[in-house]
Amino acid sequence: MRILVVEDEKRIADFLSRGLQGAGYAVDTAATGGQALDCVHSADYDLVILDLMLPDMDGMQVLERVRSRQVGPPVLILSARGALDDRVKGLEQGADDYLVKPFAFVELLARVRALLRRGQPAPEKLQVSDLTLDCIRRKVARAGESIELAPKEFGILEYMMRNKGRPLSRTMIVEHVWDMDYDGLTNIVDVYIRHLRSKIDDRFTQKLIQTVRGIGYMIESPDKPAERTAEPAAERQV
Repeated sequence: MRILVVEDEKRIADFLSRGLQGAGYAVDTAATGGQALDCVHSADYDLVILDLMLPDMDGMQVLERVRSRQVGPPVLILSARGALDDRVKGLEQGADDYLVKPFAFVELLARVRALLRRGQPAPEKLQVSDLTLDCIRRKVARAGESIELAPKEFGILEYMMRNKGRPLSRTMIVEHVWDMDYDGLTNIVDVYIRHLRSKIDDRFTQKLIQTVRGIGYMIESPDKPAERTAEPAAERQV
């Protein structure tokens, strides 16, 4: 999931970016309305968090232009304007939610997750063969066995499962999961794919994560149900 934070106060923008990244989201930031509109037109975002008091234009103008797109992301207004009229105006002009500063990050995160659930047409639970992923509770299991994943591992796996059977390039994975552009040199995707394979594939005869030569990676169901391989004698529980 990729989120755009539009906030001109660097301290608040950095706080939001760190908190959301810690929750497993990829985050871009924009300090002006112009930068925000450039971002929205150049990338697909799952959510926009929008401050209204921007240096170059009113946040309502940004909201109006985002809403003019045929398919636009949900918008959460985050503003010091807490009067009832301001909140009503924001919602009437197309915002999906309105949170007044100062705010508790746990509340912001809860609202972010609610909006992402509402705006996400894909199911809340994903499945490829006997691998299941609960997008809301952020739980993963294979053959009924729970698997612990780090936030970025979860983000990559969710992205792949939402696109099962579709080859995904390293560029696509990095830009969707990380707040960075792919420079053609980093092996960060390969490292995380190895981590994922060690957790969800290595103990099974049927492998779900496939390497697509010259492109990247893909997850797909095997032709027959997966069978767990026997553990080495030294690792078996007595």
